[in-house]
Amino acid sequence: MTAPSDVLVVGASAAGLATVEALRRKGYAGRVTVLGAEAHLPYDRPPLSKQVLGGSWLPGQAQLRTPATLSALDTEFILGDPAVRLDAGARTVHTAAGRTLTADAVVLATGLRPRTLPGQDGLAGVHVLRTLDDTLALRTDLAPGRRVVVVGDGVLGAEIAATVCAAGVPVALAGPQPAPLAYQFGPLAAGLLAELHAARGVELRLGSAVTGLAADHGRVAGVRLASGEVLAADVVVVAFGAAPATEWLAGSGVVCDNGVVCDSRCRAADGIYAAGDVARWHHEGLDALLRLENRTNATEQAVAVAGNILGEDRPYMPVPYFWTHQFDARIHVHGTLSADAEVSVVEGDPGEGRFVAQYRRDGKVTGVLGWNMPKQARLRRQDIAGAVLAGRT
Repeated sequence: MTAPSDVLVVGASAAGLATVEALRRKGYAGRVTVLGAEAHLPYDRPPLSKQVLGGSWLPGQAQLRTPATLSALDTEFILGDPAVRLDAGARTVHTAAGRTLTADAVVLATGLRPRTLPGQDGLAGVHVLRTLDDTLALRTDLAPGRRVVVVGDGVLGAEIAATVCAAGVPVALAGPQPAPLAYQFGPLAAGLLAELHAARGVELRLGSAVTGLAADHGRVAGVRLASGEVLAADVVVVAFGAAPATEWLAGSGVVCDNGVVCDSRCRAADGIYAAGDVARWHHEGLDALLRLENRTNATEQAVAVAGNILGEDRPYMPVPYFWTHQFDARIHVHGTLSADAEVSVVEGDPGEGRFVAQYRRDGKVTGVLGWNMPKQARLRRQDIAGAVLAGRT
C-alpha cells in the first residue's frame, strides 16, 4: 500500500494529536493538517475536572505539548474553525469559515458534546464541563457562599463534586443511581465511593432523576427532581453524559450510530478513519461494535489508526481501561464491569482503603478494579478471560 501524500485530522484533541505523533514516529513524511474547533492548541481533558477546576494548575499546564514540540511535528494547525460538512467520497472537509480541505486520508477525532437539560441554554449559573473554556467559566462562578448542585452521578459528575467540595464550596450530587457509578461499579465499590463523598462533605441526593431547572430572573435557582423536590442551587453543573460530535457528518457518506461506525481497522469509509471518543469500531475479539470514552483509548486508538493509514492492516483490539481520582481514592479499571457481576476482593481490604476486586460473569473474569492499588490492578489485568484478550500479545 502506498502511503497517502497528505493526511487531514479533524479534531485538535488528544486523539488527533496522538495520530499526528504516531504518523511521524512511524516515518511518515507527507503533509499533515490538524483542524480544530477550539482556538486552543491540543490540551488534556482529565485535568479539567480536577487540577484546573480546583485551581492547582494554571490553564497552560493542561496543554499536551509545548509550541516548540508541536512545531517539530511539521504540521499545520488550523484552530478556531469548526468542521461543518464532510464529503467522504471526495475526502473533503468544509469549515465554518469557508475553508475547503481535501486529503488522501481523513481522520475524524471530534470527540463528544455534552448533553444538556431542557431550559438550560441562556440561563446564568448553569455550566457543562467539556472544554478548557467551560472549566474556567465554572471556576469563576464558584464564588464564596454559592451552593452548587452537580447533575450526574457518573465519573465526570463525581469528579466535579469531589473537586468543588475539596475547594470548600457547598455541593450536592444529584442523579438516579443509588450511589455514584453504581450501574457500572456495582454495590461494593459504588457504596464505598458514596461513603467517601459523604464523609468529605458532599451532599448526596441520589436515587431520583433530574427533570429540569428552576430559575429566578434569568439565573438558575434550583434543580427539579422526579420526586417533585427542588434542590436550591446558585450554580448547577450538568454532567450526565455526552454524545459523539457527529451532527456535522449528516449526509457525508459515513455511517453514524452512537459514533462514527468503523471496521476493525477503525476505517469508516475508503480513506476515512476515526479515533477517540467519537469512534465506534468493530472489536474482533469481542465481535461487537465498541466505543470507549477515556483518555487511554484516545491515544492507543490513534496509534492504531496511524498504522493502518500507513498500511499495517491490523485490527484494533484493546482491553478497555480507565481511571478516576476522587478525593484520596485512585480507582483504576481494566476490562468491563457491570453492576450484576459477581464481585470478589482478591487483594487488600476495602476497610483499609486499598483493594483489588475481580468482576466475573458466567465464571469468567471480565474486569478488575483497583482502589489505591494501581500496580496490583494492572498485574491482575492478565486474569481477564476470554475474547477481550484475543489476538493480543
